[in-house]
Amino acid sequence: MRATWLEIDLGRLAANYRRLAGQLGPKTRVIGVVKANAYGHGAVPVAKRLLELGAARLAVATAGEGAELRRAGIEAPIHLLGSLHPDEAEDALKADLVPTLATLEAARALSALRPGATVHVKVDTGMGRVGVPPDDLADFLAEVEAMGIEVEGILTHFAVADEDPALTRAQLARFLAAVRPLKKRYLLHAANSAAVLAGIGTDLDFVRPGIALYGLPPDQSLTSELSPILRWKAKATLVKTLPAGHGVGYGLTWKARGGETLATLPFGYADGFHRALSNRGFVRLGREYLPVVGRVSMDQTTVLLKTPPPPDAVFEVVTADFDPRTSLTGRARALGTINYELATALSPRLPRRYI
Repeated sequence: MRATWLEIDLGRLAANYRRLAGQLGPKTRVIGVVKANAYGHGAVPVAKRLLELGAARLAVATAGEGAELRRAGIEAPIHLLGSLHPDEAEDALKADLVPTLATLEAARALSALRPGATVHVKVDTGMGRVGVPPDDLADFLAEVEAMGIEVEGILTHFAVADEDPALTRAQLARFLAAVRPLKKRYLLHAANSAAVLAGIGTDLDFVRPGIALYGLPPDQSLTSELSPILRWKAKATLVKTLPAGHGVGYGLTWKARGGETLATLPFGYADGFHRALSNRGFVRLGREYLPVVGRVSMDQTTVLLKTPPPPDAVFEVVTADFDPRTSLTGRARALGTINYELATALSPRLPRRYI
């Protein structure tokens, strides 16, 4: 136990899941993306709840993430996203994952270890990071299947689904044009969170929502569609009044004018409260915004109080809303980044409580 913790609302997770599932065609199923510790929310409890809600499969980014789910007793198919490196082939197979292929080198590594391994092949329709060029897809599939590998599905990934629907539809058209001439019927999937919310690619075999499941919008215009499922709370470990001229924190970047009351909260940048919030961030106590004063330390942060709090006061470090100062989405905008980064930076050492 610590005097700071995360609360994860699995009821809100269910509401977000149903909101996304309501966008899908009748035969389209959900691959719940739980990579990066379920975007900081806790992979195993979130994954189990998503499967209870009807998700057909899960997806992770590393073989270690997949192995964690297997150790927790999860038996559903788990996709390993990205592009498999040959060095990762053995671990992926040991965890019984469905690797994503984009190179023949990775295919050879799999074939040498397990003839008949099941994979999905990724097509690059415009994002430029990972995937087989559309014009090369048929030849790539022929070579991979000649090695004895079972290609179950084909996927692509959208680059600007949260910004440019027209370009996203163009990517989808390139994807469908690449798979249309193929003689074998493969499972197809393309849509991420933003595409699901926009209704693009939602009639294929699968969709792959991630950030939206957690109530964090991939685009600021979508805040009304979703409910954030995470709160970060803390109790003060010390409340003190400082005399005039007394500094606070490393570098003494803030000094008291005299008589101010401060609270020391037991978290810092090692927990995911970014050092860039020094002297500019806020936490909430009830409806009051309390400014961070001094530098954020690795394990402690100091805030300026308006009135002495009750002994068991609970401060909200992250609020489950779209508050411009204290939500993940609002704070990300203030820091010039995205809510994905702040969510995935939440340290595993923060206890997570599920409600």
